[in-house]
Amino acid sequence: MAHADNRGKAAGQPGVDLLVVGGGVMGLWTALHAARSGRSVTLVEKRRIGAGASGGVLGALMAHLPDRWNAKKAFQFEALVSLEAEIAALEAETGLSAGYRRSGRLIPLPKPHNRDLAVRTAGEALSHWRTPDRAFAFEVLDRAPAAGWPASAAMAHGVVHDQLAARLSPRALLAALRAALGQLANVTIREGVGVSGLDPHAGAVGFDDGTDLSFGHCVLAAGVEAFDLLESLSLPVARPLGSAVKGQAALLKASVDPELPVIFADGLYIVPHDDGLVAVGSTSENDFTDPHGTDGLLDALIERARVTAPVLADAPVVERWAGLRPRAIGREPLVGRHPDHARISLMAGGFKVSFGIAHRLARQVLNEIEGGTLDVPPSFAVAAHFEEARRL
Repeated sequence: MAHADNRGKAAGQPGVDLLVVGGGVMGLWTALHAARSGRSVTLVEKRRIGAGASGGVLGALMAHLPDRWNAKKAFQFEALVSLEAEIAALEAETGLSAGYRRSGRLIPLPKPHNRDLAVRTAGEALSHWRTPDRAFAFEVLDRAPAAGWPASAAMAHGVVHDQLAARLSPRALLAALRAALGQLANVTIREGVGVSGLDPHAGAVGFDDGTDLSFGHCVLAAGVEAFDLLESLSLPVARPLGSAVKGQAALLKASVDPELPVIFADGLYIVPHDDGLVAVGSTSENDFTDPHGTDGLLDALIERARVTAPVLADAPVVERWAGLRPRAIGREPLVGRHPDHARISLMAGGFKVSFGIAHRLARQVLNEIEGGTLDVPPSFAVAAHFEEARRL
């Protein structure tokens, strides 16, 4: 359905159907799906596209384990499966690669109980990790699929090969999304422009460069900064609606087959990318003084990666990265219409899972804006997070 009318335009002011605040993966997918449906869209980014957590280097796309199946795991599974076709269409449309590959994931099993749990989980995957056309195994192997990936010492009791997991290049995906938006005449992208004031009742926003805009609807997708914007629009709550979690990661130059699976070992990610690069990450720091500086925590992570994957032993570090990831109070994505402001919706709090589900969340949020239902797990809904924030 096309949306040619610019609802909410104030007299004498420019207007837009949808204002998207934030140029990360959440905001870009929202803007693209909206623009493809015919809405006029303005996307504003305080710094530059991908300046926040979305501009990192890791790119691992991994599912929750298929045990204790619930609505959240089902939603994520369906999103990870559908993302493959979404990216293929995006690449065909723009001629750009997003660095996507369904490479799978290896989970070393260092202790006997790890193997026992993995065997039980493999049976759950047979039931839950399937569509009418495809199934994805969670196999327990005695040997790694490739020698030294991971090291034998790291997998004393075998290794899991998860065939659902994938990887992409975060920055390449953002570039492709931006390129797709740039091909559409009904889209305006403004970088280096922050929000100075937002009036959800009038459908008006002021920017820090002195300009303003009227809008029919606004989606806040500004990562960590979305929490501050949200709290400025909401009644006081007992606890903050979200917080920043610092993450650190690195890129290493190594002769590693880009088809190899991602390694995930006790919080350590080792992600082979194209062009001879391997990403290593990431930390999860709730307390920090320098949000964008790297330190000894990253050094320790790199050393763990060199031991876990010996091929990286002498691989030079070509980039060190740190940034702030948005974690909502309920620890799940924060999506949907604001309970007090009909013109405002949220796409925030994705933390570690945004890249795998943002495309699907965007469709749901836009469907709700148009009067449809918000078909997401109950724990994702804005109301659930507000309820949590009100508890003393």
